[in-house]
Amino acid sequence: MPSSPVAATSAASSVGELQRIASQVRRDIVRQVHACQSGHPGGSLGCADFFTALYFSILRHDPASWNMDGRDQDLFFLSNGHISPVWYSVLARSGYFPVSELATFRKINGRLQGHPTTHEGLPGVRMASGSLGQGLSVGIGAALAKKLNGDDKLVYTLHGDGELQEGQIWEAAMYAAGKKVDNLISTIDCNGRQIDGDVDDVLPLGDLHAKWLAFGWDVLETDGNDMEKLLTCMAEAKRRTGKGKPVMVLMCTEMGQGVDFMMHSHAWHGIAPNDAQLASALGQLEETLGDY
Repeated sequence: MPSSPVAATSAASSVGELQRIASQVRRDIVRQVHACQSGHPGGSLGCADFFTALYFSILRHDPASWNMDGRDQDLFFLSNGHISPVWYSVLARSGYFPVSELATFRKINGRLQGHPTTHEGLPGVRMASGSLGQGLSVGIGAALAKKLNGDDKLVYTLHGDGELQEGQIWEAAMYAAGKKVDNLISTIDCNGRQIDGDVDDVLPLGDLHAKWLAFGWDVLETDGNDMEKLLTCMAEAKRRTGKGKPVMVLMCTEMGQGVDFMMHSHAWHGIAPNDAQLASALGQLEETLGDY
């Protein structure tokens, strides 16, 4: 089956179609990380459903007319940039650059660096990320720019739960609510794990729902590995924009989702599978769009 981009200018037609795309995205993730023996498969696999839903159903975007300005299109900023494999997969599969370029992940002189960068002009990427805690501030700036420009499109951001241990997140949270940045939908990948162990063991975050409410945000919760629930929640998040508050989606996921030996542990946060492990992972993931 030849690899080819899936049209991104119109939403995927069904939950089943999105699930099929997500399966291919997961194959792309483990193959990218295996090929260079470096990268972060755990969080990427856990967020594959979210990224698939975002780029093939939720975002109002057109890869063919992509530019850094992003006027009259929804914008997305990845703050926890180490999960770049999943983002690169959906960008390629939705037509931002050739699917074959996924084979250059983390290669010298390539555009697909371990953390997304902007200096190589990779379509779809408007912010270099990797220093955790910065993406919400950038998203707020972009959302305010849209307001100033009379642009009614939305800004979306994604963050890891461990990232919330960074103080800049909470400064940005206060600003967004205080300035009524209500064209912003932020999502947190609540998988409960980070590179050094469980989030609760490293630095507990407490009641995130209550915290974001206290900071003046509208807060929703969903299962980030259930495509139907995810789509329903994100649609509700969109309905809540324009009402004076930024919107936060707390998204429960499983790190390593789809590959049994990578799940239920932080161990696969940032290591690559060997040949046998890759074969096992691919045996659990249906090839639906064609491998690159």
